[in-house]
Amino acid sequence: MTKKADIGSKRLISLAPDNWARWLTQQPDVQVQEFLNSEFQWVSRANDVLLKVYSPQEGEFLLLNEIQLRYTKQMPQRIRAYAALATERYNLPVYPVLVNILPHQTNSSIPSRYSSEFMGIRAYQEYRVINLWEVSVEIVFREKISTLLPFVPILKGGGEETVVRTALGELRANESLQDLEPLLSFFASFVLEIPIVQEIMRWDMTVLRESPWYQEILREGLQLGEQRGIQLGRQEGRQEGRQEGRQEGEAELIIRLLTRRFGSIDLAITEKVKSLSIPQLETLGDRILDLGSREELLSWLNEQR
Repeated sequence: MTKKADIGSKRLISLAPDNWARWLTQQPDVQVQEFLNSEFQWVSRANDVLLKVYSPQEGEFLLLNEIQLRYTKQMPQRIRAYAALATERYNLPVYPVLVNILPHQTNSSIPSRYSSEFMGIRAYQEYRVINLWEVSVEIVFREKISTLLPFVPILKGGGEETVVRTALGELRANESLQDLEPLLSFFASFVLEIPIVQEIMRWDMTVLRESPWYQEILREGLQLGEQRGIQLGRQEGRQEGRQEGRQEGEAELIIRLLTRRFGSIDLAITEKVKSLSIPQLETLGDRILDLGSREELLSWLNEQR
């Protein structure tokens, strides 16, 4: 049986935990002592990682990692709750960090604190914000932050083919990093033409679907569909909306990849892709690099009924 690939946040941070922690805290002598249980009764997701760390200046403290595909408005309150629960469980101070992989589609303002006031009582929580698109790619190689290697294409200055090839070489040179190649190829598809991605690295949709960030992309579509269902005012509408939203999320991702693969695609192809079922979209995702032309793509689409 094929071993399931682990490309979640915890695995990525575990590749070079000390270097990761030093980069987040900007303290050169921080050491990671332990990966702690980050599951709390009301707060738990695959892209949360809680580390127990030590520095000579601060002693022991908790490093709270929130690695998100995109910022959402729920993040400040969530980090406030997470930090409080972590402090209560482990009785240590918390240094929270929010890492955003991609810019928000409509809102470019990302706050670095939570604050509220009710009847004269104020609540306040600061946290550090790191936007990967603002991070220089040179840091990854200079400070040997292996965690960031799959994200190189979307870092500042990381969209060049030569830079992506350098990141790929780093992954392939280390056996423990080789299964991250599909994740690198996924983010490379955001900045390079698909034929180039296909030429230089491995593409595996099965592995990509296990990524929490791929799931976030699908969830964005699901939430839009669910909202439409709620607006219909019926429970069955909500359920139908959730299913439709998941299908839309898959379809939008496939359309983006097809555009990278073939350049612009006409409206007829776009509409055919949007009409595919979820299993058909998954099949198309697996075959996307095998289709050599728009004609082959259109022929495949016409065979789907």
